[in-house]
Amino acid sequence: MTLKDQTFNIGPVLVGQNQPLFLIAGPCVIESEALTRQVAAELVAISSKLNLGLIFKASFDKANRSSLNSFRGPGFEKGLTILAKIKEEFQLPVVSDIHETWQVAPAAEVLDLIQIPAFLARQTDLLVAAAQSAKPVDVKKGQFMAPEDMLLVAEKMASQPKFAGLLLVERGTFFGYHNLVVDQRSLAIMARSGWPVVFDATHSAQLPSAGAGFSGGQREFIPALARAAVAVGVSGLFLETHPNPQEAKCDGPNQWPLSQLEPLLTELLAIDKLARLSQWANNREATNG
Repeated sequence: MTLKDQTFNIGPVLVGQNQPLFLIAGPCVIESEALTRQVAAELVAISSKLNLGLIFKASFDKANRSSLNSFRGPGFEKGLTILAKIKEEFQLPVVSDIHETWQVAPAAEVLDLIQIPAFLARQTDLLVAAAQSAKPVDVKKGQFMAPEDMLLVAEKMASQPKFAGLLLVERGTFFGYHNLVVDQRSLAIMARSGWPVVFDATHSAQLPSAGAGFSGGQREFIPALARAAVAVGVSGLFLETHPNPQEAKCDGPNQWPLSQLEPLLTELLAIDKLARLSQWANNREATNG
């Protein structure tokens, strides 16, 4: 695959390998309309202050929970209704996961970005259906996949006539049982596709199925992982955030506290600025060399 520097819009946010850093953020799942609005309002305030492109994320259904008793969200129709309200009220592009091909068309009527969960990253029918939606798609690299495998995912999707753009998302790789590691080489390997690479800093700190029927996490390592990814040169960041992660109904141990988000993003934007200056200098040296 020889695509280079692919750029496209997700709502009003222009994304690409040479575009400003952008943010996909929100709670893991729609717990209630009130909480979803609270998080969206705070994220809008933060992103406006930092001049950071924002795409709001919240799942209407978490279909891949460890336990049958785990909270999954409000469901497809109600969840999309809430996301449509968030989109209209805050003038935000919105994203949520889909799990089955029949969900693509109705989801595309609301969503500005369609997300393919990591466990479904090799489901060809789902990838093709999402690519044919005429909406951009983000695909999370399966915890069981090598980064090179995602170049094949990009080929599957880019072959579709209505394909509107792709984000490749790193979220860690299984390292034994109940643990993930992030190989920073994967960010550079996936970038060879030409499509923007996003680092999911919160799910990379997850401890899958490490609890009694639920996943654990180590949110204290989110800043370290995010710093490294931004220094490598990712195009975007994915951060799930919650006003009170200890009481979150899904993935609380690896969600970042909403009250601590602005200082973290401020630090990451400073690193991004240095990384881009370094890249510019290296490119100039190579050109003049």
